[in-house]
Amino acid sequence: MSGAHTTRNGRPYPMTQNPTPPGHDCPLCPRLVDYRLRNRAAFPDKFNGPVPSFGGLDARLLVVGLAPGLRGANFSGRPFTGDYAGDLLYATLLKFGFATGQYLERPDDGLTLVDARITNAVRCVPPENKPTPEESHTCRPFLVAELEAMIRLKAVVALGSVSHTSVIRTFGLRQAAHPFGHGARHDLGGGVTLFDSYHCSRYNTNTGRLTDTMFEDVFKAVRQYLGT
Repeated sequence: MSGAHTTRNGRPYPMTQNPTPPGHDCPLCPRLVDYRLRNRAAFPDKFNGPVPSFGGLDARLLVVGLAPGLRGANFSGRPFTGDYAGDLLYATLLKFGFATGQYLERPDDGLTLVDARITNAVRCVPPENKPTPEESHTCRPFLVAELEAMIRLKAVVALGSVSHTSVIRTFGLRQAAHPFGHGARHDLGGGVTLFDSYHCSRYNTNTGRLTDTMFEDVFKAVRQYLGT
């Protein structure tokens, strides 16, 4: 099967592709590199690098977050691990059968994703949790490779508007034709549907912008869409 090709939105890609993630010392975004080096000096025992994706490339679901949190994924080295956003995300994935085991806020807790994979639009932690549009653009080739390698992909959940925009642009679609909205669905072509959600951050839940029920409803819809 190696060397065979199919298409998604008219673009050819190999059916057995292993995307190359950014290296631990990725030099592409100067501001993020500077912040990484400062964090390595301040927290030398933490991960402090571009956070790799979690879950198998054969998954039908890809969850796309914004970027690693400083004391969450940037410390642990696993997406959404070690902060409040992970508490809600992993509890929801467990509830709807997209994960097994127990989430204990550390990468060696034995938690396993089922038919799901998690990545971020920007792989390095940004100052104040806010990547710039240029940084999102610079990091996008890694998301492109990720999506193209997931040959069974059927559903994408974008957590927040920045992640939504990155996914829409990765698929070569017009942002104006696919506006972000919590609970919205977008046909990305090639048999893939995008599901939007507000980001599961503590700020959004504390302010009531996102409730547990609202967040679970998104993944309930994904489960119904994918079936068992």
